[in-house]
Amino acid sequence: MEQSGKLVKVLLKNTNNPRLAWRIFKRVLSSPSNESHGISFSAAPTIARILVRAKMHEEIDELHSLMLSSPIENAKFSSFLSVVSIFAKSDYIDKAFTQFQFLRSRFPENLTGIYLYNVLLEGCIKERRVDFVSWLYKDMVLCRIAPQTYTFNLLIRALCDSSCVDAARKLFDEMPEKGCKPNEFTFGILVRGYCRVGLPDKGLELLNSMESFGVLPNKVVYNTIVSSFCREGRNDDSEKLVEKMRGEGFVPDIVTFNSRISALCKEGKVLDASRIFRDMELDEYLGLPRPNRITYNLMLKGFCKVGMLEEAKTIFESIKENDDSMQSYNIWLQGLVRHGKFIEAETVLKQMIDKGIWPSIYSYNILMDGLCKLGMLSDAKAIIGLMKRNGVSPDVVTYGCLLHGYCSVGKVDAAKSLLQEMMKNNCLPNAYTCNILLHSLWKLGRISEAEELLRKMNEKGYGLDTVTCNIIVDGLCGSGDLDKAIEIVKGMRVHGSAALGNLGNSYIGLVDDSLIENNCLPDLITYSTLLNALCKAGKFAEAKKLFAEMMGEKLQPDYVAYNIFIHHFCKQGKLSSAFRVLKDMEKKGCHKSLETYNSLILGLGIKNQIFEIHGLMDEMKEKGISPNICTYNTAIKYLCEGEKVEDATNLLDEMMQKNVSPNVFSFKYLIGAFCKVPDFDMAQEVFETAVSICGQKEGLYSLMFNELLAAGQLLKATELLEAVLDRGFELGNFHYKNLLESLCKKDEIEVASGILHKMIDKGYGFDPAALMPVIDGLGKMGNKKEANNFAEKMMEMASVGEVQNKVDPNARHLHQNNWQNILHRHHFNRDDGSGIALKSLTRVKKGWGQGDLSSFEPQRVDYLDYFEDDD
Repeated sequence: MEQSGKLVKVLLKNTNNPRLAWRIFKRVLSSPSNESHGISFSAAPTIARILVRAKMHEEIDELHSLMLSSPIENAKFSSFLSVVSIFAKSDYIDKAFTQFQFLRSRFPENLTGIYLYNVLLEGCIKERRVDFVSWLYKDMVLCRIAPQTYTFNLLIRALCDSSCVDAARKLFDEMPEKGCKPNEFTFGILVRGYCRVGLPDKGLELLNSMESFGVLPNKVVYNTIVSSFCREGRNDDSEKLVEKMRGEGFVPDIVTFNSRISALCKEGKVLDASRIFRDMELDEYLGLPRPNRITYNLMLKGFCKVGMLEEAKTIFESIKENDDSMQSYNIWLQGLVRHGKFIEAETVLKQMIDKGIWPSIYSYNILMDGLCKLGMLSDAKAIIGLMKRNGVSPDVVTYGCLLHGYCSVGKVDAAKSLLQEMMKNNCLPNAYTCNILLHSLWKLGRISEAEELLRKMNEKGYGLDTVTCNIIVDGLCGSGDLDKAIEIVKGMRVHGSAALGNLGNSYIGLVDDSLIENNCLPDLITYSTLLNALCKAGKFAEAKKLFAEMMGEKLQPDYVAYNIFIHHFCKQGKLSSAFRVLKDMEKKGCHKSLETYNSLILGLGIKNQIFEIHGLMDEMKEKGISPNICTYNTAIKYLCEGEKVEDATNLLDEMMQKNVSPNVFSFKYLIGAFCKVPDFDMAQEVFETAVSICGQKEGLYSLMFNELLAAGQLLKATELLEAVLDRGFELGNFHYKNLLESLCKKDEIEVASGILHKMIDKGYGFDPAALMPVIDGLGKMGNKKEANNFAEKMMEMASVGEVQNKVDPNARHLHQNNWQNILHRHHFNRDDGSGIALKSLTRVKKGWGQGDLSSFEPQRVDYLDYFEDDD
């Protein structure tokens, strides 16, 4: 013991020189005598503390290995226990646990106290090692070691931290059987656990039962439940609980009030929060706690969130008078940037510098993020220069915001240059930054560049994570290479990101054993991506097999995974299969979402089960799920196809009353249905309403024109086509050749000739075959001069070869300023026209309604989208 004490003293003298202390320890340990071994290991706790304090990880690993390989004697047993305790308290829980198990297997009869179990439990909780906690509890039971109340508190906390509140409650109920009485900390831990998983009512029940256990409620437990009620928007319940607090003799403190204010602001009820705040400022009359810095910042953030910038500015000025803080400035900056007030934000930055509060990297990143989200990339780039001039080095977040901004607008080359600039400035990109660029490269089909980036990510050690793998899996699914995507997902389960090595020879460099980590296992996004691709390809059997594998990996499917099956089954008309999935989904606790209803309405429509569509929409309303534009459009489409045009019209009226703005598709089905009836007057009403809401959309005009033409309404179709030519729309979706041919068959040669002249005068390129029936008609009429002119034009157009079906951009009368185009589009899109629409849909007018189409004033050219299939 004397020799051991000397070694300890020598080691302690060299605490500030840990490497020398370690060499001394090893020198004594290396002596061949067993006595030296005993002396050395008796000093193990001392050297362990020195190594831990110096964070000498390699030496700690070596000490750990030496102790596990040493023959333990009872004389050294206490030293080994001390080292276990030191490791457990110093974030080396894996080593502590391994050593404890080693001691437990060698000397089971010596481990009879609860202290070490408590220390290990504390370490496990700190590092969230629930598996260790479970083992320790079972071992305590096996060894018949009586737990203390403190032990139960640790176990309950561990379970609550893992959201296992039912298991935590079971343990709580077992405490009296084990001779332990719950204390106020036990109740506080379990109440907090209930509140964290969204069960504040269970927490309230527990609070009400405290006195039956002989434990008095405290303010902390009350505040925990009040905060939870507030987070869930249950402000009435929180108010009742605050009143109960007062009745129990507890004065609500600043924590109580800040919780209420925070919850109200998050809900957008900033005025209600403001009233509480004003009451707090008048505490000398009401006896309420005075607002603190947190209160002021909560109100500042709340006002900024809802755009009440004048009120926010008043709060901010008040904060500046009493307590300038970087956090308050950053909240105000973020509020200004979020609402596009960049000049004011710049002024705030200058104020900070003038007051000696130098903007932090976070302050600049707020500006950077806001500018990038608005697409103001040149201004965002200038921020980096400003930061450097003010002595602040851009970090990975700064560059990440700008890189994401470049990628979002397709400027991948600029993003690649920025990545090089980052590394040149010694700012190492992280996996998130690289994944942004990787996703954009893959999305644009620049596969070889994506491969090169992956290789560099691996070489630089940035870490290929699950997100990286998901990007590759998504890209392969998008390109139709499902087999390779499946292969990678299977490989991820075994090899982690090294599974990317299966992509081909160019990826061999990625196969790195160091990357085989749990952080690269497939997640729900991985499986959902693959499930969607398989279902889309009609490979339902393979999708079901993958779904089973996912559950085998203990990944509980969410509503997204279920909705994938429901959507694709419905799309293919397999309603019975879709409803079987729905039944299983609800059995597993996943409720129908908006996407679920949209898919089911689609499936019912395909099967022409119109009555059931009404039932589903009624169910949505009962459950408080608001239909969106997709819901309404799908329902309108199938109501129209089922000849329930009046119901479809009512649905269009309803969506506008609920402020769901209709789009082109909303009107497309109605116009087609009225023309099919036929009821051209009502079709015209809907068309005019559509134009007033959606603007001068080419798709609307082409639909109306083609329907009129198909119904033989040649005169109305001609008037509409002339309006189209005046607006400069492309003619690709207009069956103008059929109109010309039909007019010629009806001997309306002059009308057909007039249309052609207008198309040529407007600078249109079109199919020269359209001239043939008019040339023939003019020839039969004896108007050979005009027929020859058209024939020459036809030969000229045929020699060009390609049919453009649009206005020649070089046509003199169509030149105009780009800003005028932008303003023109804005003019037609800014007004939703709901008032006009509602008025129009409530009556059926005769003739063409509000004036005929020829009275429309010619508009500037506006190149617009074609129809797309929205199924």
